[in-house]
Amino acid sequence: MMMRRLLLALLSTGLVASPALASDNSREQQLVQALSGAAPAAQPEVLQKAVSAMKCAVNNGVEPADRLAVVDFSLPSSERRLWIFDLQHRELLLEDYVAHGQNSGGNQATRFSNVVGSHQSSLGLFRTQESYFGRHGYSLRMDGLEAGVNDRARDRAIVIHAADYVDPDWIERQGRIGRSQGCPAVRPEIAEVVVDSLKNGQFMFTYYPDPEWLASSAYLNCQPDRIVSLTP
Repeated sequence: MMMRRLLLALLSTGLVASPALASDNSREQQLVQALSGAAPAAQPEVLQKAVSAMKCAVNNGVEPADRLAVVDFSLPSSERRLWIFDLQHRELLLEDYVAHGQNSGGNQATRFSNVVGSHQSSLGLFRTQESYFGRHGYSLRMDGLEAGVNDRARDRAIVIHAADYVDPDWIERQGRIGRSQGCPAVRPEIAEVVVDSLKNGQFMFTYYPDPEWLASSAYLNCQPDRIVSLTP
């Protein structure tokens, strides 16, 4: 009886993890390891944050997804920094170039915004939504889930679309690919695959080691009262 009371006390203070919590953490680490193995060029710590943010959302009422896209803006645009994963099979579907906003930086993005007209990229967890045909062809709308960080994505028309300036040949000429008005634009050759892989309620996570965002993100720090639930 005394041992049982001691264990309950330790559980209540968080000094000992509950079996359910330990199991959930174990599954999360297994997923991170699987994704890292599938995409060795991706930084494991970035994949860890992407999975943690996604799991926090799902554990607090956001519908699970079949796929996860990760954009690592700590890498220059001259490198492949977009990964799309099949979460069911824990496989890499695509690894390619992706643009950042023209006011986020040159080859390296360092500035991010949630402001309409800023022409900067946004950080954080997104939920992809409906595909459509617009002025950039076959494109994909998405909603930002982080209040004050990316939740004006739809107002800003931040979408995934094809762009001729996402061209590796530009790298030799000017040291980077072209830049967008804040959209994660991709090469025309892969745009259809990207949109079809991500449409209708998948997760997208964009990363940069911004200290303020890392310290305040509702998803990275898992603050349930700030989690947004959207139906796919």
